[in-house]
Amino acid sequence: MLTSNVLAKIETPQLRQGLPEFRVGDTVRVHYRIVEGEKERIQVFQGVVLKQHRAGARSTFTVRKVSFNVGVERIFPMHSPRIDKIEVVSRGVVRRSRLFYLRSLAGKAARVRDAKDG
Repeated sequence: MLTSNVLAKIETPQLRQGLPEFRVGDTVRVHYRIVEGEKERIQVFQGVVLKQHRAGARSTFTVRKVSFNVGVERIFPMHSPRIDKIEVVSRGVVRRSRLFYLRSLAGKAARVRDAKDG
């Protein structure tokens, strides 16, 4: 038996079901469960998906937003139990799989074209 088959057999039951389909360039709103001591709250992080790393249970996606003129990026594990839900706010039209060029842009230049605009 190949190693990849063994990993697939172990990882498959751990994958989350019901996550929305989103791509690089989409604007998403991630509801992330934060535990502070004994309290638990949900923090919403909204931004553009810069990249996706597709690796079964180890899949991640990176979201970037600008908060008070400071760029903030966060990497989320796709199948983490801490993610409460993911909402797709808008679909973006991009021709790249990694949008790292957005890091050097600011203001209106850093916008991603919307799918409904064409």
